[in-house]
Amino acid sequence: MKANYIAVDMGTTNIDLVWQDDSGFHLRKLEKIYPLAVDQIRKALDVVGDALYQKSVIGVTGGHYRALPGVLDGYPLYKVDEMCALGLGGLAAAGLEAGLVVSAGTGTAMVAAHGDSAQHVTGSAVGGGTLIGLSNLILGTSDVDAINRLALSGDANKVDIMISEAVGGEIGKLPENANAVNLGKLIQGKDFDREDLAAGLVRLVAQVIAVIAINAADAAGLSDIILIGHTMDLTAIQKEISLVGEFYKRNFIMPVDPGFVTARGVIDVIKRETADGKLNLIDS
Repeated sequence: MKANYIAVDMGTTNIDLVWQDDSGFHLRKLEKIYPLAVDQIRKALDVVGDALYQKSVIGVTGGHYRALPGVLDGYPLYKVDEMCALGLGGLAAAGLEAGLVVSAGTGTAMVAAHGDSAQHVTGSAVGGGTLIGLSNLILGTSDVDAINRLALSGDANKVDIMISEAVGGEIGKLPENANAVNLGKLIQGKDFDREDLAAGLVRLVAQVIAVIAINAADAAGLSDIILIGHTMDLTAIQKEISLVGEFYKRNFIMPVDPGFVTARGVIDVIKRETADGKLNLIDS
């Protein structure tokens, strides 16, 4: 089948590719191996293969998408603002009209999305890249599947200082079985199991993302928090973020295939702008 719409999201670590034909959506996560954006796009289009044809509509975002030419190898490229793509993509994936969309990739971006508008409100330099970097240093692996497996088998309480240990009781909304200091016990200088270390690293990254998201949603007056990005592919991350939600009585929405939501959002933006007359795709 021919690809009617193709979207490429050039992340810091991965290239996310989504194309839509008459049978539905097709998703591919590609390793980023080319330094130039044009080569990344060509790699993605090679994967689409014979489904690519003259009338395919190609949308791009992420990375250095602004530096891309308007036409590549005879195909027009429609450049879509990344914050708009992840915001509208997040709303569509969650089936909502408004919400804080948190894109947890190599780093973390947070966007207030309402209807057909999206605005970057804050973010964090802590994300999946932080987890991989620290895991490589501490665990000796940068394999995300291995990190996830180790963390699910470990106990972060063995490497964190817990509130019960720090003050002997609850603090505000936090129960005594919540942690007070991430990785605080590492100062003791003893050996820790890799599983427990992995669990502690995952908790550190997940908590930073979740707590900043709660504060950002409150500041923006939004009740729903939608979590997307490939960091959310990790079951261990999802579990720790859900625990933060329990502590603070907040619901985190985690869509299916979270790493491809921004690329799906590129297609949503193009379709909306076409319907509004902002894009003329007749000759494309």
